[in-house]
Amino acid sequence: MAAISKDEAVAPPLRVVQIEGLAVLKIIKHCKEFAPTLVTGQLLGLDVGSVLEITNCFPFPVRDEDEEVEADGANYQLEMMRYQSTVLGSYQTVELIETFMNYQENIKRCVCIIYDPSKADLGVLALKALKLSDSFMELYRGGNFTGEKLRERNFSWMDIFEEIPIKVSNSALVSAFMTELETDTPVSQGDYDRLHSSTTPFLENNMEFLIKCMDDLSMEQQKFQYYYRNLSRQQAQQQAWLQKRRTENMARKSAGEEPLPEEDPSNPIFKPIPEPSRLESFLITNQVSNFCGQINGYVLLLTLYNHSKLRKRLKTSQHIAMQSGWPELQQALPHQGFAR
Repeated sequence: MAAISKDEAVAPPLRVVQIEGLAVLKIIKHCKEFAPTLVTGQLLGLDVGSVLEITNCFPFPVRDEDEEVEADGANYQLEMMRYQSTVLGSYQTVELIETFMNYQENIKRCVCIIYDPSKADLGVLALKALKLSDSFMELYRGGNFTGEKLRERNFSWMDIFEEIPIKVSNSALVSAFMTELETDTPVSQGDYDRLHSSTTPFLENNMEFLIKCMDDLSMEQQKFQYYYRNLSRQQAQQQAWLQKRRTENMARKSAGEEPLPEEDPSNPIFKPIPEPSRLESFLITNQVSNFCGQINGYVLLLTLYNHSKLRKRLKTSQHIAMQSGWPELQQALPHQGFAR
């Protein structure tokens, strides 16, 4: 997580997170070496107006000697900038939100860098810069995530996190060195094909995570169903009690006695039933949306890749047919919709 201006009143909004290429490589190396274990690390950088510049990073030291050292390490971590790894984008948790809020005590405006090493084998640089929205932080500080409060503020599950664009930059010296390393030999289609790996494990893992999230979401819905059943039962008991009290008051009034109050705070049926927080269900819904987006994206890419390969093979077959003078094959290929 990263700090920017000390003067929050005049600080411009954060527009972009600029990361040095060296810092990106260090983050990738750290997260990939320990995958699938989730790791965290510290970031070093500068705040320049609306741009947060990250120039270096190092892994967060894990010490197991004693609790005092661990506490010192945790306090040191809260005073530094931070990144963390994730698996298939499953970073939207209550723990991350609590970490964000702890950072708010020392850093008024902060960002968390998220890297997903599970997508690296597919050629995707899954690097994100996230921050909590101001409306969510206000709700979180109030500790009120009831349905009435969320409807009043028109707050949805998509309003929890905000993603800040990331720009990877290098110094002029590094850029010049990379230019020298470039080869004059053009890249062939075979070179690209060797980079293509199977997406089956990725899709399978996404489906497993999605099924687990749906189970968790179902459990959250059962909590609300249980709450509304108890609420309906309590309201029925209150109505029965009020009807009985009103009948009793009518009898007392006929006898010339003072009526009794129609509400009794000491009665358990008038004690409000606390509504479960909707925060967990919002986070799970975010995760479900994330997994569905990843599945749709990679299925689309796989479909386009296979279609491109098929068109290339059919073009080759058509060329062979034309060279060989096979009229039957020449007439059949265009009718399949692959001509031109």
